[in-house]
Amino acid sequence: MAYNLDKKLVVGISSRALFDLRVENEIFEQAGVNAYADYQREHETEILKPGPGFGIIRALLSLNKVKNREGRVEVIVMSRNSADTSLRVFNSITYYNLEITRAVLASGASLAPYLNAFKTDLFLSAYEDDVQSAVNSNIAAGIICSDGVHTYDYEKEVRPIRIAFDGDAVLFSNESEKIFQEEGLEAFEENERKNAKNPLQAGPFAKFLKTLSDLQQEFQGEEAWIRTALVTARSAPAHERVIRTLRAWNVRVDEAFFLGGVSKAEVLKAFGANIYFDDQLVHTTAASEVVPSARVPVQMESY
Repeated sequence: MAYNLDKKLVVGISSRALFDLRVENEIFEQAGVNAYADYQREHETEILKPGPGFGIIRALLSLNKVKNREGRVEVIVMSRNSADTSLRVFNSITYYNLEITRAVLASGASLAPYLNAFKTDLFLSAYEDDVQSAVNSNIAAGIICSDGVHTYDYEKEVRPIRIAFDGDAVLFSNESEKIFQEEGLEAFEENERKNAKNPLQAGPFAKFLKTLSDLQQEFQGEEAWIRTALVTARSAPAHERVIRTLRAWNVRVDEAFFLGGVSKAEVLKAFGANIYFDDQLVHTTAASEVVPSARVPVQMESY
């Protein structure tokens, strides 16, 4: 009988998001694929250090240890590595006792065709083209910030799992953000006032938020295992439309921050996010200094 992924939270992650492969990637970029492959084979018994996506993956896999929730989360390594160069990654997975047994090893080819095949709910990668293709295909995906947080206490138990999202162009479409960019703050606020009771269109992470909300319902009455947060530059009067949109979607966020220009990084640090998703590089760069972060590319309208 085929292994069924339908009722699982499926997370795809690249090897460079899961582990710290900055040195190896520099070899690849400067000396080419053959030099990279030689280096990986020569060092395949050396354990890789955790990368920026390690914490959220370990945290999500901890849900499988909850009674009656075994196998609820499936993590799949989705990498442009070849099978021959992947042994170091799998040796590191074993060393850290990560419950990851499945992989897509594309030998340099695009991973986009395989995301829907594996019913992927979330995809994390350092390779922008794959993330862009995923977002274009309505899959929640983020370009992991690889120059920020790298230290991680892998023996520390994580509870609850804390996931934070920006609003416009992440949870919601970028329709309102376009008005802000093209016409300014006053036009943006006026548009949100007029449309306060009209829900925003769904963005690339709307479905993933709903999946998390459904997962939270499974743990209702038990110890909290997941907390979500909305961290947005919006402020009153633009807050009302957001609240009514989430209500219309029948989803919840546990904490909401309408910052109106206040730094997101300090709020994210206080929240203790395992990962933060934002569409703007300026925010993910600052946030990645204190919490793991990923940038969400704008969905291409031609798709």
